[in-house]
Amino acid sequence: MPRATGTRDHAHGPASGRVALDYEGRFLRRKVLQLADDDGGIGGSILVDLPKTTSLDHGSVLVLEDGREIAVEAAPERLLEITGEDLTRIAWHVGNRHTPCQIEGSRLLIQPDHVIAEMLTLLGASTREVTEPFTPEGGAYGHGRTHSHAH
Repeated sequence: MPRATGTRDHAHGPASGRVALDYEGRFLRRKVLQLADDDGGIGGSILVDLPKTTSLDHGSVLVLEDGREIAVEAAPERLLEITGEDLTRIAWHVGNRHTPCQIEGSRLLIQPDHVIAEMLTLLGASTREVTEPFTPEGGAYGHGRTHSHAH
């Protein structure tokens, strides 16, 4: 089984395969992953064996021992879409709870959380469940992950 021992922020050439992972699945160190086999890539499975736990973003690559690259894609997952008239204020409250959040011009996306959803309703926001890839903002200075208060 091919083994991925490194990562890169972006591809340096055509990918030899791809893997679609949800947000939690893109935080890994050692795991067997099934590759998508619908694009003519290497197919099958790879063993990810990284030196430390790593947070991968959509567009990152896993580097196999022989130098081939496996594209990492954000898989669709269940999310909570947030809209409202004062989205800046709403975003501040979401961020104050250290909740991973994808910020767009007219909406925010977070992982489902009934407590935060109730708070958002009290703040005048509208919420609805959607299924989409989740690519939240990074942590401080654009790197790493944000964490809930359960960390």
